[in-house]
Amino acid sequence: MFDRRRITDLHRAGDLAAARPLYVDWLAARPDDGLMWTNFGALLRAQGLLEQALRAQRRAQRLLGGTNATLRNNLANILTDLGQNEEAIALRRAGLEAGPDDPQDRAMIGRALRASGRAEEAVEELRAARAAHPDHVEIRLQLALLLLSCGRYAEGFAEYAVRWQTDEMGPRRTIAPRWAGEPIEGRSVLVLPEQGFGDVVAFSRFLPLLHRMGAGQVILQAKRPLARLLARLEGVDRVVPVAAGPEVDLQVEMMDLPTIAFARDPAVPPPARLAVAEDSRERARRRLAHHPRGLRVGVVWTGSEGYRANAARSFPHERLLELSEIPGVQLFSLYKGPAAAAFHADGSAAFIPDLGSSDRDFADCAALMLEMDLILTSDTATAHIAGSLGRPVWTLLHHDAFWLWGQSGATTPWYPSMRLFRQARPRDWDGVFAQVSRALSALVAAQASGRRRQA
Repeated sequence: MFDRRRITDLHRAGDLAAARPLYVDWLAARPDDGLMWTNFGALLRAQGLLEQALRAQRRAQRLLGGTNATLRNNLANILTDLGQNEEAIALRRAGLEAGPDDPQDRAMIGRALRASGRAEEAVEELRAARAAHPDHVEIRLQLALLLLSCGRYAEGFAEYAVRWQTDEMGPRRTIAPRWAGEPIEGRSVLVLPEQGFGDVVAFSRFLPLLHRMGAGQVILQAKRPLARLLARLEGVDRVVPVAAGPEVDLQVEMMDLPTIAFARDPAVPPPARLAVAEDSRERARRRLAHHPRGLRVGVVWTGSEGYRANAARSFPHERLLELSEIPGVQLFSLYKGPAAAAFHADGSAAFIPDLGSSDRDFADCAALMLEMDLILTSDTATAHIAGSLGRPVWTLLHHDAFWLWGQSGATTPWYPSMRLFRQARPRDWDGVFAQVSRALSALVAAQASGRRRQA
């Protein structure tokens, strides 16, 4: 037997796998329990089951009406995830009119306005919200992300320090006194990575700043999958494991470096120059030796499943099969991770050979990229590595993409060799792949034309 409290306690404790079947049994027996429907929808959203989550919230809406605050918040959350921002904004404004002035609602209105492309309106909304609630973390975070997405990097990174007050970031580690941009002549500095692998690669470009400002020695912590790829970075004297705590004079988190850099110079620095080990390069050449030439395209369709927004930024691997049918194109999977199981199970690996699953680390992945004519990827670490290598890379973006890619356009100052393909509407992968297919066909034709001219 189980009761309502047992289910909600499991949910609050984060044991979603245990709570979900109990919700199912409860709602099968009590289909008119609107509060449990909205709680169940929140659980489904947390598990990335967005359509099911919306379905559950709509059921709760029919049962509870539009005045229940919990439902209104949960429904607005899933609507925002699915790009239905106007209805989400209306729900949150209705909540504000009903009172009291909820700062979380105001923060989420700003987020939805940004996702709708209404950047200036979002800035006004969030600045007013911050004036009313100066210490509210989510308002400050949404303002930071908005400014960054608008390319207002000095302002945005100054605000982004609030990330350490969110639930997503662990407590700051303290190994040495924190450096905040003061003179550092001759002192040793430990740089601590944060967030995902792609972020570490993207923001490694700021490491040379430390030596330019007078640091005597710069030591970078790196997780094992990135260690070899970052071993010879410009501006770094030594790379050590994340668990290491070497004796140093100062420490700095990697994503605090842009705050200092953009206060000095508004230009985006060039990508970090990655050095790929020769054993990885030889390994890549051997693995491709038996494949005929053609337009070699390395592909990745998803990133870390631990990333909260991975479901939105990823696309089904089956979409790539359409591209594999373009004459003259040979796709190769550079993906490594749990999603490879489904890729193999349906036979896709026969059409798109799997090169990535046996990689030892990102150095091996980078070496494979050097053998490709093009990298085609979702918004994940692959995009940042390919862009840092200067390889031609097409990055396929969902409608509410990571701030670094800006709000519009096919190019980015962060990676000169990159082309961006954006969803015109939320969840419109059809439109993205239609663009990609045309561009890929044109690239094959141009390659063939070039060979004919050389002949």
